[in-house]
Amino acid sequence: MLLQSINRNAFILGAFALLSIGLIAVFHHLTKDKIAYEMQAKLARTLNELVDPNRFDNDVYHDCVVISDADSKPATETARIYRMTKQGNPVAVVLNVTANDGYNGVINLIMAINADATIAGVRVINHNETPGLGDKIERKKSDWITRFNGLSLTNPAPQMWQVKQDGGQFDAFTGATITPRAVVKAVRNGLQFYQQHQTSLFTAPNHCEVQHEPT
Repeated sequence: MLLQSINRNAFILGAFALLSIGLIAVFHHLTKDKIAYEMQAKLARTLNELVDPNRFDNDVYHDCVVISDADSKPATETARIYRMTKQGNPVAVVLNVTANDGYNGVINLIMAINADATIAGVRVINHNETPGLGDKIERKKSDWITRFNGLSLTNPAPQMWQVKQDGGQFDAFTGATITPRAVVKAVRNGLQFYQQHQTSLFTAPNHCEVQHEPT
């Protein structure tokens, strides 16, 4: 009797688990296009913050190149670079960069680099930095992140791509030097990545597929 009860309960639990997995799969199938479209819309809003939409005329959200480079990123990762052009001429690229050494972990950023290798803009996508201290890297909290605008690998000089506490030119936050130090390093790495791939970014085949708005 006890064995029958155990078997019955195990069957019920197994059936419930299979049902739950099935419902999750169905929900994912029904919502994946909507999620993809919302992510695309969020990307569009961010890109328009970084680069004036009047500067480019291509469908930037569906014009990208995927680069895999073990020297620039982990061998298992790829970089998706969005391209902006005007009448076929290079204007800028947009790429994600990661600061793995933030105070509370990873800081993800998106940065736009003009064709002349100067920074058009940088924004923080997500982070876990301390509220009231490290979160000043967010545009809505301070204008610190905008100080990268117009800079390049040669402006300032390479040795100045550090926070002031390390002998560089970038301000740190009182009580939160680690956070801006990590962001400065990540932005500099983004510029170096662009420098290494600049010749191929605007000539490589398009790897983005057009995603239509879900009905």
